[in-house]
Amino acid sequence: MAARPQPTARRISLGHELRQLRKEAGLTMAEAVKDLPFDESTLQRVETGWKSFRQAGHLRDLLERYGITDDDEVDRLVALQREASSREWWTGTGTTMLSGMPRFLGVESIAREIRMFHPTVVPGLLQTEAYAQAVHDLHKPIDETTTEFVQQSVQLRMKRKEALTREEDPLKLWAILYEPALRYSLGDAQTMHGQYAALAELAALENVTLQVLPQAGSGYVAFHHVNIMILGDGLPTTVQTDTAWFTVAVSDKPREVGRFARMFDAMAAGALPPGDTVKLLHQLSREVSG
Repeated sequence: MAARPQPTARRISLGHELRQLRKEAGLTMAEAVKDLPFDESTLQRVETGWKSFRQAGHLRDLLERYGITDDDEVDRLVALQREASSREWWTGTGTTMLSGMPRFLGVESIAREIRMFHPTVVPGLLQTEAYAQAVHDLHKPIDETTTEFVQQSVQLRMKRKEALTREEDPLKLWAILYEPALRYSLGDAQTMHGQYAALAELAALENVTLQVLPQAGSGYVAFHHVNIMILGDGLPTTVQTDTAWFTVAVSDKPREVGRFARMFDAMAAGALPPGDTVKLLHQLSREVSG
């Protein structure tokens, strides 16, 4: 008996993209599948990552209905479906910080809880608009990105943050903030004041836990970005990190998920209690003023 299809990060991301394309086309599920060789139930399972179309032709038919006619885009989505059973991948290569982001965002958008750490900057979901702008401006001459790209990237980051403060079922976030990253000055003093104040406000939310990993500590520190996305509803926990080639590495392979979980747990054990976070943020803000 053939193994029953299971949700993978790749299936979930494809489903997210198809759901977005359907919404952009202004179609309900019933309208999307009308006269096509599959029903609403099949499309629903594809959009939620539980199933792949049996034939590439079915996906091509759907994309045509959505008005997607660019051959490269169609081929990309067909290739994504063909490799949907893979439990890990590089989500694309390129010269911009958003290479592969649509696939990663598909997984992030349905996460119930995220645990994250970044060794050099405040994690993206916690950044203020001014701080995010400063991060992108710093990289702009290196990455040779355009002003328009930077503006779009910053606005996308601000849109993603809304999950933390939405009224219905807000995203749970547990972040380890590395003290050297907090002290790394980006932009002017006002930018840093605003970032520290925003972190203090977020720390007060019931769905947000912030811990600071002290600079003077001697425990474990990850050398790279750590992002653990807990999806729930039987979907696989997925991990993500950025690479030096501006690709987004994503995996729901149990071995990698377990490794990232151990990394995060080790840093959480060496971090200060959440109750100390706001006090330290106020201290850092005063130091910036001094």
